[in-house]
Amino acid sequence: MNAAVRIPTSQYMFLENISWDTYEALLRAAGERHVRMTYDDGDLEVMTLSLGHERFGELLASFVLILAMELSLPFTSGGSTTLRRRIKRKGLEPDKCFWFQHERQMRGKSKWKATQDPPPDLALDVEISRSALNRMRIYAALKAPEVWRCNRKMLRVYRLNHDGSYRSQGESGLFPFLPMAELHKFLKSDEDQLTVLKRFAEWVRAEVLPRYQAWRQRSRKNGK
Repeated sequence: MNAAVRIPTSQYMFLENISWDTYEALLRAAGERHVRMTYDDGDLEVMTLSLGHERFGELLASFVLILAMELSLPFTSGGSTTLRRRIKRKGLEPDKCFWFQHERQMRGKSKWKATQDPPPDLALDVEISRSALNRMRIYAALKAPEVWRCNRKMLRVYRLNHDGSYRSQGESGLFPFLPMAELHKFLKSDEDQLTVLKRFAEWVRAEVLPRYQAWRQRSRKNGK
């Protein structure tokens, strides 16, 4: 099937009764075009992303990268790669995603396969334009253990429970030593992004690194 993707001037399109094969054909046809496709059992949402959306996503992803570098945490970044499971008829693109605990399994890979590879340990999901579909239900079908959802007013951590549902948590499972409220203050800053990133890196070195070192010591004593 040779499908052409045309985004309407409203920058949003919602389609029903779309087969999985058509969804995959649209993904191939879209190629590197900057659109986000969310698919849930026949329903397909196609959305272009605003400057505000991208700014928040890039800034939050930069915070994660700075954390990894300052704390010397190996990682693999998946960017906005399409994550989909045919058996569940669900797929989406996170704004950014990362592997930390499963970094070695994903190192050097150019494709993610749901039947072979672990889901991202962390997915970032920006909510500037609200999706008509339940993206958290799709993340649950993909078994992503942790999702950070954010906009200018909030930053929430969702961790996957044993029953397959998400619960909003006060702290990150990946970074339990990280004060999420303080991180969100940097995300809301009106300063230029270079200044924000510099201040964030300084804060990580001064405040987060000692917390991380203390957390590691406790973990070792507890045999974790």
